[in-house]
This record gives sequence, structure tokens and C-alpha cells, in this order.
Amino acid sequence: MQISTETIKDLREKTGAGVMDCKKALTEAKGDAEKAIEILNERGMALARKKSERVAEQGLIETYVHAGGKIGVLVEVNCETDFVARTNEFKDLAHNLALQVAAMCPECVSKEEMAKDSESDPKMACLLLQPFIKDPEKTIQDIVTETIAKVGENIKIRRFVRYELGS
Repeated sequence: MQISTETIKDLREKTGAGVMDCKKALTEAKGDAEKAIEILNERGMALARKKSERVAEQGLIETYVHAGGKIGVLVEVNCETDFVARTNEFKDLAHNLALQVAAMCPECVSKEEMAKDSESDPKMACLLLQPFIKDPEKTIQDIVTETIAKVGENIKIRRFVRYELGS
């Protein structure tokens, strides 16, 4: 089956995957773009699982102060190398995480960090389980996994702090 370069380009823009990965996914999906996206997402998840054991000690601390200065957020996001920490994909992820924390006020990063006696809904209390504010069809974990697939390194959200005036 012949896949047009325009179709490959469109899929690449939607997913951020490499040209050859897009072509392979489209060929496997017999030209169906939606199925190709699913294939790329599955491959991204597999890549993220493979890289999850690697040490992530580099990264950056992203800050966000909401308009009016009433809410402020610090988020530490780690990756394996300082090279990846300087990429736009990584910086965008860190910024989006700071926005998420400011908007959704999570209690912890992951379900494992929740207090045993907590009565909070894990999907709202855990940052990784929350729906992404810019695309509620995806969770924060999905966004992190997509970025891992794009940059090719393990990424961890180490910690965050959210300040609200008067709280």
C-alpha cells in the first residue's frame, strides 16, 4: 500500500512521532490515520515502560504564577540528560504540568503517594491520573508518556508545590 507524504506529514504533526514511525504505523493500519495514532500510542507506552527503570536525575524546575499573583506553582520534572531538559518538548511538558497543578490542585504526584486513609478520589487527587486541562480525553500520565516517546528518555515528575494566597 502506498502512503502519501501528506498523510505521513499530517500524522507526524498530530503525534510528534518520527517520519519512519508514522509511515510504519500508517502501513500497518492500512492508511487509517486514527488506527495509526492508536498504534503509535501503544508503541509509546511500550517505550515508556522500557525506559521507566532508567535513572532520571537531570531536568528542570518550572514556575508558574497565575494572573493576579494569587496562585503560584513550582514543579520539578526530571529526565536522563541535560540535553533533553533543554528541548522544547520537555520545557512544554514542564510548563503544562505547572498549569495543571495551578488549575486542578492535586494532592500528590501518583496514587502510591496518597495517604492510606485519604477519602479523596484518586483521579482528582493524583496529578498523573487527572484529565489534562488542555485535552480532557488524555490523562497527565498519557502526556508524560507521549513526551517520553518523543524525546526518547525516561521522565519523572519528582514533586510539586502549589501556593495560594490566604490558604
